[in-house]
Amino acid sequence: MNSKRNYPLLLVSQFLGAFGDNAILVVILGPLMAKYHAGLISAHEQSIANIYFTSLLFIPFVLLAPMAGFLNDRYPKYRWLLGGNLIKLAGSAMAALSLAHGSAWQTIGYLVVGVGACAYSPAKYGILPEIVPAERLVKANGTVELLTLVAILAGNIAGAAMVDRFPLPVCYGLVIANYAASLFLNLFMTPTPAYPEVKLRGSAREFFVNLRAIFSHPRLSRILMGTVLFWVCGALLKMNFQPFGQQVLKYESVLQVALLGLWLSIGVMIGSVAAGYFYKVGDLRATRRYGWLLAGSVGVLGGVDWLLHHGLSHPSALAITVLIVAGVMAGLFLIPLNAALQAESHKDKLGKTIATQNGVENLAMLGGSVFALVNVQIGFDPSQLFLCLAALLAVIVCALKIPARQPEAAVASAAAAAS
Repeated sequence: MNSKRNYPLLLVSQFLGAFGDNAILVVILGPLMAKYHAGLISAHEQSIANIYFTSLLFIPFVLLAPMAGFLNDRYPKYRWLLGGNLIKLAGSAMAALSLAHGSAWQTIGYLVVGVGACAYSPAKYGILPEIVPAERLVKANGTVELLTLVAILAGNIAGAAMVDRFPLPVCYGLVIANYAASLFLNLFMTPTPAYPEVKLRGSAREFFVNLRAIFSHPRLSRILMGTVLFWVCGALLKMNFQPFGQQVLKYESVLQVALLGLWLSIGVMIGSVAAGYFYKVGDLRATRRYGWLLAGSVGVLGGVDWLLHHGLSHPSALAITVLIVAGVMAGLFLIPLNAALQAESHKDKLGKTIATQNGVENLAMLGGSVFALVNVQIGFDPSQLFLCLAALLAVIVCALKIPARQPEAAVASAAAAAS
């Protein structure tokens, strides 16, 4: 067992890393509000920019997933924590070059940040069995997940507060300093094992074999489709928050827009906790019910503008309430699916299953970006985009009829057939 200091260093480092990943996106997108108010960009251009930059982070996770899995299996994971943060630090510095050399550097820099996040993500979970006793592993995974969620919220809100209060050079400087602090903590971690027997060809083959095994299994494939639907919905909501907040709710500060994500996340946390009390692992009978309720909530969000023109006096209060309800439904929808996917996957391939899940979810979120882009190019406004999302959710949930759990022997046989 490695030094006890690795675990607390990991927790603080990964919090700062996730914080920075979200803060830098707000620093890039936040100034669009001022440009829109000043008439320098149109509503259409603002929506396109939100979709474009939000999507950039998905690309490395799709293209580099097999390679990231191999590197984290082959080399000491603490090095990939260090390497991931170093890449993010370089990416944020590149994005800052946009202040003097044009907006293209924002694209390059944020894409590089995504490469760093792709390298870092498998390591932060994969290192846990190497630094935490087996009896504390479940709790440690939960702690990392909770801190990541808190960091996402804090990064969005802090990034918005920075953009509202400080000049952009200061904002970029704070983001760079944040990644530097995370990197500095990784330097003090005790080295973890390397596994030279892991080969690139074999690791990549295992990734795609596992992918085929999941998609050939009638239950696990539907479960994965459900988790994908959750993340596509979350990504599309996030892409549309700034145009919706500014054009429909008439928000004037970046912080007000960032708080929309806070209300949604509070709902997700409530729904996640409730799911743990209400459902046993593998009980997915209520999945479609919550999916339809989630679609209905998004539909109501899309109707706020119509209600505003028919006498609604407090659109912001309604939007906040609906976002919390949508979050609760999303948590009740996702958590039983995640638990079932982990419980019903082969125990010796759980890491590969999670990597596969991440790759498929990010690919689907890229597809969701294309869906949003098509809607905006057609000329749909933020409210209409939410209505289209609600319709998409409802249609997919209709197809999400998850069969009863098969005996483990049947699961093993499906995996063997896929191999």
